[in-house]
Amino acid sequence: MKDKHIGSSFDDFLQEEGLLAEAEAAALKRILAYQIKQEMELRNISKTALAKMMKTSRSSVDRLLDPKNSSITLLTLENVAVALGKKLKLQFA
Repeated sequence: MKDKHIGSSFDDFLQEEGLLAEAEAAALKRILAYQIKQEMELRNISKTALAKMMKTSRSSVDRLLDPKNSSITLLTLENVAVALGKKLKLQFA
């Protein structure tokens, strides 16, 4: 066997099954939730304090930090970035 890698990539498989966008969105949400949690820990900010900084409810922050909840708006992302003293940067790659 010349090539140990036979067939398409996993991304190709997900694309063929119509699942690539959903999988990438879920992965991105997990990354964002992790980064926000890390920043909160670094700055010693509680969920309640972050909610006050964002002028929102604690349940909204819980949804933001839930890696499985992918229904997050750009406005919410911008609000958390501002509250944490960060800039939100989105780009197509």
